[in-house]
Amino acid sequence: MGTTFIPTPEAMQTRTAARATVSRGRVVHVYPHDPEAFTQGLVYLDGFLYEGTGLNGRSSIRKVRLENGEVLQIQPLDQQYFGEGIAVLGDTIYELTWQSEIGFLYDRATFNRKGTFNYRGEGWGLTHDGQRLIMSDGTAILRFLDPTTQKELSRLRVKDGRTPVANLNELEYVKGEILANVWQTQRIARISPKTGLVTGWIELDGLLTPREAQAADVLNGIAYDAAGDRLFVTGKLWPKLFEIKFQ
Repeated sequence: MGTTFIPTPEAMQTRTAARATVSRGRVVHVYPHDPEAFTQGLVYLDGFLYEGTGLNGRSSIRKVRLENGEVLQIQPLDQQYFGEGIAVLGDTIYELTWQSEIGFLYDRATFNRKGTFNYRGEGWGLTHDGQRLIMSDGTAILRFLDPTTQKELSRLRVKDGRTPVANLNELEYVKGEILANVWQTQRIARISPKTGLVTGWIELDGLLTPREAQAADVLNGIAYDAAGDRLFVTGKLWPKLFEIKFQ
């Protein structure tokens, strides 16, 4: 009979402390994007993009045609609110605001507001796994919310090895992973929703030309077309939206 190897706690800690590897995103297609849109949330569903934009007096939720960037439907926010991440689940669009500690519920078809909800702290990014809303707040913590009551269910600390990953921003749930923009970087973190560990990084520097980058803000915006297995990214005040592939 062979000897069964049981790793020591020290060996397990070393194994889980390894830093995630980095892969470079490859551009497949480029689409136009409104350069006035301060993108805070992005969703692709049933052939259209749904986008949440920020800045006081310029915040909105939008329905956008992917192919040409045309805004088909728009609902502005009151000037007092700085719009943040959005998620679409069923017939409801959920939207966070930055520092007002309030979120909004909209009818997906009409964009009519149908409710509000509250949370403590800041609102940054928002997505869902089909059962729970997943929210970022600018720290290394992700919050899981009940989509019906919007009450917090649990929290998850995100780490790359042993290092917390702060500034988690716009989110997208893709094939069992949480993808997260990290504010002021050109990288997207691939996060295990079970452990909180970063399983890999997607490097996306150089998507814009130097001239385009001068007028643009940070990378922020991830949307996934599940039917077509397509991943889209953009940024705040970016003139382009990119379909990308990664290993």
